[in-house]
Amino acid sequence: MHNATINGVAVTTTSNSAGISEVGLRDLLLHALTVSSGAVDAISFLALGKVFSAFMTGNIAFLGLRIARAPGPGIVSILVSMAAFAVGVYVSTRIVPFENCGIWSQRVTVALGGSLIVHAIFLDVWFATKGQPPIDVAHILLGLWGVAMGMQSAAVRRLQVNGVFTTAATATVIFLVGDFVNWRDTVAERRRLTGVLVSLFIGATAGGLLLVHAQIYAPVLPFVITVAVVITAAIFLKSSDAAKYPKQLQNQPEN
Repeated sequence: MHNATINGVAVTTTSNSAGISEVGLRDLLLHALTVSSGAVDAISFLALGKVFSAFMTGNIAFLGLRIARAPGPGIVSILVSMAAFAVGVYVSTRIVPFENCGIWSQRVTVALGGSLIVHAIFLDVWFATKGQPPIDVAHILLGLWGVAMGMQSAAVRRLQVNGVFTTAATATVIFLVGDFVNWRDTVAERRRLTGVLVSLFIGATAGGLLLVHAQIYAPVLPFVITVAVVITAAIFLKSSDAAKYPKQLQNQPEN
């Protein structure tokens, strides 16, 4: 058991055998998912037509460039990725209704587990093309990963953790820099947000390195990470529902 003061509320959280609280474990899983999405975007950009599977801001900018007849990625690749991401968000939102999830929700685990099915299909197609898909197959792969990233983003959003989406960094930077104004009161949140940014960097770096040195195995990384997250959440966070913790726990890890 851990005693914690979160947003001014005294609470008691449980710990696993390693002594990590449920709040701390949740944040570690969010960081892991961010590593996964960083790898996905790096591989998508370098191997699937210079577009992103998770970072929709970049794709919207690319779409504007193409409409302006400026150089940029293929418009089909952009639209496939954006449409697939939207489908993933819709499906995941149907799985995880808008409610107070507490620290974690079993429905979030289910949604992430659903994204693993899409990841697995991606790997099957990727291996079938020996990691060098032609443009038409690349569109299929972009669609698959777009769905997976959309499902992940929507599932994480239901946790209502400020500044954390695991698939984009803009909001995280806004929250992190904004926390500098309340330096003493936001130590824990800054730690979590900094971890998200570092995780995104690590994921992109790892994805790029794998693509350069072991291209055929590069997409295995985000799949394995997501598998680990789903298994860990299913075992250690299955009882972390909204009834156990006040709403303030959603946004602030332990001090």
